[in-house]
Amino acid sequence: MRRLWWGFLRFAFRLFYNQFAWTYDFVAWVVSLGQWKAWGRTTIPHLRGERVLELAHGPGHLLVAMAGRGLSPVGLDLSPYMARLTRRQLRKAGLTVPLVRARAQALPFQDGCFDSAVATFPAEFIVAQATLRETARVLEPDGKLVVALGALPGRRGPIPSFIRWLYRITEQRDMLPKGGEALLRRAGFSPRVQWETVGQSRVLLVTSEKGQ
Repeated sequence: MRRLWWGFLRFAFRLFYNQFAWTYDFVAWVVSLGQWKAWGRTTIPHLRGERVLELAHGPGHLLVAMAGRGLSPVGLDLSPYMARLTRRQLRKAGLTVPLVRARAQALPFQDGCFDSAVATFPAEFIVAQATLRETARVLEPDGKLVVALGALPGRRGPIPSFIRWLYRITEQRDMLPKGGEALLRRAGFSPRVQWETVGQSRVLLVTSEKGQ
């Protein structure tokens, strides 16, 4: 039963991120009580340097925010549907940001070409050993990986209660996925878990220094 449940969730998330990508912003706005973009932006102050790789950039809101603050981001995503949404966001903002379609487990970049890498509310791929190994490879020796792993609203009511229920059934906790810290250390990172407050909600950040 557990295997069937996780198979269903993966299938549903795959549709949500691809064929139903046009619904992504609306659903994200609803489940975050309008704070989705703000939750993602909590990663920016923790980044190091200007050259930033965003893993699984989604509809592109964080890329727009980073470029608008003078950083030089590059977006990577496997979904052509998300790339289409991101290009629309960039055109609207009058910004140019390179977008690359590829898997995080096989990054098409040279060694040490980024100062930081970032991911917001990623799927389980983020703790795959291949993803962490590749991310470490493309970062500078003192590079940094910043991940917004999850968020919890602080208000009471049916929607916040639903979000907490959703976290329970998808087994998302206020910590790294099981074995995640060991995998980060094996890839050469020193992880630190912390909470950031956004209004009445909290965002779980994992910041990982390379080579420390």
